Amino acid sequence: MATRHPSPGWRRRDWLRTATVTTAGWTLGPARAADDFWALARQGGHVLLMRHARTEPGIGDPPEFRLGDCRTQRNLSEAGRDEARRVGERFLAEGVRLDAVYSSAWCRCTDTAALAFDPHHPPHRVWEALNSFFQGRDDGERQTQAALQRLRTLRPPANWMLVTHQVNITALTGEWPAMGELFLARPPQAGDTRLAVRARWRP
Repeated sequence: MATRHPSPGWRRRDWLRTATVTTAGWTLGPARAADDFWALARQGGHVLLMRHARTEPGIGDPPEFRLGDCRTQRNLSEAGRDEARRVGERFLAEGVRLDAVYSSAWCRCTDTAALAFDPHHPPHRVWEALNSFFQGRDDGERQTQAALQRLRTLRPPANWMLVTHQVNITALTGEWPAMGELFLARPPQAGDTRLAVRARWRP
């Protein structure tokens, strides 16, 4: 039976307790240790998903939120900006190549992508499928399916980085990332309804 996305009235922890993580009919095992993250990333052929770095306190965005106006959004804290830079430095030190970097249009994601990856990799591009659908701002099922469809075209040895939000990453993987945490996953195959997370790393 397929995992269902939560209705707006559900709390996140309720969904996580009941969700079954499957792909191509198989239950996923636990992600591998952090050391494996870098070895696998250097091999290439993976989708890397990063939840934006740490933000100012709050949940979601203020009532006056407007896309494209960072002043109306919950943004990165100074600690988060430093965290994003450290992530980029670690990717450089580990010799991991990124062939494309995609980001949500939210400022906390574009800033994370710019600080972490733009200096050393192809400049990030905004991808609408990665925009937040928390608080009913967009159609989560449509965005998740659009992301999976494009990710099926990834071919080794390319690595693609997606900088996005918790709700998007959980919808794609069935797993819960902390702010600033990264997942490494196989590209989905035909019929896969989830990305298979192979390793995770938190700065």
